Parts: sequence; C-alpha cells; structure tokens
Amino acid sequence: MAEMEIGNDHQKTSPTKEDQVYDREKAVKAFDDTKAGVQGLVDDGIAKLPPFFYMSPEDLHDHPTLTDSYLHSDFQVPIIDLNGVLDPNEHKEIVEKMRSASEEWGFFQVINHGIPQHVLKEVLDGVRRFHEQPREVKMKYYSRETDIVRYYTNYDLLQSKGASWRDTLICVMAPDTPPPEKYPFACRDILLEYSKHVKSFGEVIFGLLSEALGLDPDHLKDIGCSEGHTFGCQYYPACPEPDRTLGHVRHHDPDFLTILLQDQIGGLQVLHKHHWIDVPPMEDALIVNIGDLLQLISNDKLKSVEHRVLAKSVGPRISLACLFTTHLQPSKRVYGPLKQLLSPNNPPLYTETSILNYLKSYTSVGGLGNALSLFKL
Repeated sequence: MAEMEIGNDHQKTSPTKEDQVYDREKAVKAFDDTKAGVQGLVDDGIAKLPPFFYMSPEDLHDHPTLTDSYLHSDFQVPIIDLNGVLDPNEHKEIVEKMRSASEEWGFFQVINHGIPQHVLKEVLDGVRRFHEQPREVKMKYYSRETDIVRYYTNYDLLQSKGASWRDTLICVMAPDTPPPEKYPFACRDILLEYSKHVKSFGEVIFGLLSEALGLDPDHLKDIGCSEGHTFGCQYYPACPEPDRTLGHVRHHDPDFLTILLQDQIGGLQVLHKHHWIDVPPMEDALIVNIGDLLQLISNDKLKSVEHRVLAKSVGPRISLACLFTTHLQPSKRVYGPLKQLLSPNNPPLYTETSILNYLKSYTSVGGLGNALSLFKL
C-alpha cells in the first residue's frame, strides 16, 4: 500500500539565523556575475548551498507527494501509443485517449512517436556537452536579455524568493531559424536535426488535439499554434542539499504545447488531484503537456497544469523542453477562446491576448503565479 507523505522534517529546510545574515542582493549579483551558473558552484566544490537557493517549507511541501503512484490507477500518468495512428479504428481510440488525458491530467507520455532513438540520445548528449564545457566557452552566451540563443541560471533569479538548482540554454528554433553558426558548436548540428523531427511530431499532436476538440485536424496548425518553437535545454547538477531547494519551482508553461525529452534520472512531478505525482522516465518516450495558451483558446476544455522538478543528490539530470510558441517574433495575431467551441451554455471565459502580451504577464507574476487568471472575463 502506497503512503501519502509530505516530505522530510520542515526544520531541516528552514534557513538558520546564520544563513539569513547576509546581503541577498549582493550575493545573487556576485553569483550572476560569474556567468558560470550552478555548474560553476559544483566545479568549485561547494558542500552547502548559497542561502539564496533556500526555499521555504511552504514552497517545498505545498502538497503531499504520492509515493508509488504506479499502484494507484487514478494516479498513473497516461501513456499514449501512436503505433496504429493511421488505422481508422485505432486512430479514433488514440484521439479519445488524448482528449481524456488532456482534460483530466494536462500531461501524458507518448511512445512510438517516430523520432529515431539515436536522435533522442544524441540531442541529450549535445545538451550535456554544452553545459559541461569550460565556463570560459559558455560565458559568451550568458545573458539576461532576450535573444535567439542565451544561457543563464533562472530567468527570474533577481526577483525570486528562492533560486532553482538548474542552468538553462535557450535556443529559438522556428519560425525564423537563424544561421547555424548562431547556435553553440557543442550541440549545433543535433539541435537542428532534432528541431525538424520535433516540429513534425508536434504537428501530429496538434492534429490529434484538434480532433479531440471536435475540430478539423488542421485547425490548430492553421491558426499558428505550431508555427514556432523554442528549446529549453536544462541541466540539473547533483545538489549538495536537495531537501532545501527545487530543480524547478512549480509552474505552468506559457505556450500552446510543450514536448519534453528527459533522461533516466527522474525528478519531474505533476500536480494531480492535489498531490504531486512522479512522471517516471520511460526510455524513448516523449512527455507532452498542455500550455496556458491552449487552455485559453480551448476555453478550459484542455488543462494546463502545474509541474515541478525535484533537486536530487545524483546527477546531472538532462532534459530538453520544446515549447511551441512564437513569443520572440512580434505578431499582430491575437488569441481568445475558439468560436467553434462557444455556445450560450459555454460562453468565453477569457479575453483575447497576443502571445507576447501573455508572456509579459506570465513574467510579471513570477514562477508561482497563475497568469491565466489575469485574462479571465
């Protein structure tokens, strides 16, 4: 029988008075100025986290964690097999499974997705190569400014109450792909190759979700949901004090759809029925989760749910999130609840917004905020 547990002794996670006697702003700036990221701290051999990584017990243990969730059928992240998607009978069943998973969970794993195994392995290897380069090589990409390619630790490092234990390489891949030399040499070729595969896979998912909403299969593609995508190449080193911080705080994704490739370390959790549920690594599987913008245009039919990543004493954990959005490409297109889904009994729940405006609102409320609520009618 699985146990419900809230976690370890709260006293252990609370900063001591000694920890709090320091200039936080100065410490954060000094860390950011190194341009070496979290991995730089590991390279320096730290045995204790800088206090600005500490998170409160309320942030760490806001909901109970369901251990051994695989023993509970109601708490198993759905797995969707795309083998047979071209068969009319199986296709209908797959659409129904995707509709159910997107409405009830907002998260599901996909197998037999068509992306070659060697591509998945090589792209994770490429992400690792970038992050494990000498800091002098990575520093030229380090930036807090919006750019096609940038490397940093925590987009909200300067504002957050507690920093997450990870480094990130952001690469905008589409629609306006820059010259190849814009991308880091360590992972350039494989990112470009994976980009082609994941774009095609994303269009398949958008097609199935269109059908799940009762729309023409090309509807979400035709309104631009799959037009652009950005890679978030995440690196979570082994953490010396994993009970005092997180790899990534709880958050929603500010996009239409996210396709995540994770290694076998684990740590990803999704919030389901007021419990944190592990999303177990599955070899060669891809994780799909609904983003805020897809919840908005589906008028709450599809759910964007909170998720987080635990810090671990083992690592590094490597993952690559592909966010389908065009937030860096200015566009006059606005998105609101799809008229085809509305009726007198199902009136619009949100006002219209552009992607860029939504992202600005998302950033303004921080990692623990819910930007969707700002657009509620």
